[in-house]
Amino acid sequence: MQCRRFPLSAGAARRGGLRCFLAVVLVVAGVPAARAAAPTASLEGRVVEHRLANGLTVLALPRGTAPVVSLQMTFRVGGVDEAAGRTGTAHLLEHLLFKGTRTLGTRDWSAEKPLLEKIEAAGRALDTERRKGPNADPQRIATLEARLAELQEAHRSLVVKDEIDTIYSRNGAVGFNAFTSTDLTSYIVSLPSNRLELWARIESERMRDPVLREFYVERDVVREERRQRYGSDPGGRLYEAFVTTAFVAHPYRDPVIGWPSDLALLDIGETRAFYRRHYGPDNAVVVAVGDVDPPAFFALVERYFGPLEARGAPPGPTTREPPQPGPKRVEVVFDAEPQLIVGYHKPTVPDRADTVFDVIEAVLADGRSSRLVRELVDRQGLATRVSAANGLPGARYPNLFTVFLTPVAGVSPAEAESALLSLVEGLADAPPTREELDRVVRRLESARVRALLSNAGLARRLAYFQALTGDWRYLEELPRQLATVTPGEVAEAARTYLVPGNRTVAVLVPDGEGKP
Repeated sequence: MQCRRFPLSAGAARRGGLRCFLAVVLVVAGVPAARAAAPTASLEGRVVEHRLANGLTVLALPRGTAPVVSLQMTFRVGGVDEAAGRTGTAHLLEHLLFKGTRTLGTRDWSAEKPLLEKIEAAGRALDTERRKGPNADPQRIATLEARLAELQEAHRSLVVKDEIDTIYSRNGAVGFNAFTSTDLTSYIVSLPSNRLELWARIESERMRDPVLREFYVERDVVREERRQRYGSDPGGRLYEAFVTTAFVAHPYRDPVIGWPSDLALLDIGETRAFYRRHYGPDNAVVVAVGDVDPPAFFALVERYFGPLEARGAPPGPTTREPPQPGPKRVEVVFDAEPQLIVGYHKPTVPDRADTVFDVIEAVLADGRSSRLVRELVDRQGLATRVSAANGLPGARYPNLFTVFLTPVAGVSPAEAESALLSLVEGLADAPPTREELDRVVRRLESARVRALLSNAGLARRLAYFQALTGDWRYLEELPRQLATVTPGEVAEAARTYLVPGNRTVAVLVPDGEGKP
């Protein structure tokens, strides 16, 4: 399923839904809102927790009357965990884990296994030659390409395409999908509650024994996906340039989909090793929301996932982004209408400033009455669209508060930028009133309640908080914290972070108007 042009912010993920790089459109399944448990009711005492000896964290929330349950398995691994030169590995693995196991996705594993070994040998030999760059032998490359294509054609007859998806669909499941972000990777499905054992059998087998079949085919698929997103999408190009300008050291600068040169040569052995390091039970969270009996579900998870060995949750990156030495700016020349992105470095959860920026995001750009929309779109007529996002490109590490603006035709980016900066950085001297903050908090609470109406939406948020912070209860603590933010705190955050020396600006300049 395809996704948004820009990632959604971590702040909005906490308030209303999970954000991910070029996020997939998630199919919301579960009990109808009218029959769901009251979303405003406290989850404390209703969410039941269980931890397996191997470290797998399991949450279960009985909810609703329909015999349906939404499940999400989230791993604390994303693009931020990839080594230099291997960007795109986590996203590629997301694709590959739909390919199956030794019993799923194959017509004859005993015949397929030796053929896969030949494909891997041919693919590695081809990549080895390609790595020689200008010194590579074109004839040898052509020979190896032909050999790989021949083996892949023979392999097709042994593959059962999309078998896992087919099995789930035949058993009444919907929304079978996955997404990879800078911080996390999640696999989701909603299915009849009497098919929970089917889910446990499939997902435990995928965790224990995945077969990375069609590796080179899927690697090419991802390369083409990247070309479409950044070759023809001006917004994608601009966002990538913005992030790589804002971050000079931290791996948040690398796109989740990967850099082209890395994608072209991702190695199957290194990809397999990345999976073994990061996708163990002790680095995962399982959440079930809906028609679920917690003790029975925990027993089921113990039976299928309990035998899996802990792998030792790997540490995250040690590189930290140094303080920004001054304002940064980048221009992207593209045959498209101008666009503008402005971002400021800031702390992440659980720092109090992160909560304040959730409120700042809403004050500036949440709804028609927000300051940027009211002033730049409605009153001055400088922008057709303006939005803000707290927490890009992720939330595990310090991140960015970001504003996106599309100028009205005929309005120069410079004019729109000047007006935008005066409003954003002007918060230091013109913070919201208490009444304005109260209205914002009510809107945020309303959005939160809407996000909790579906079982799938609630499962996503429980998994997100548990994986990100180590405690799903932050889901309930955040609204209380938002309500305590004061005008003085907004002004202080603006004075500290919304300043020129901490600012990065990216401008999309129409072809022919860029600097020589």
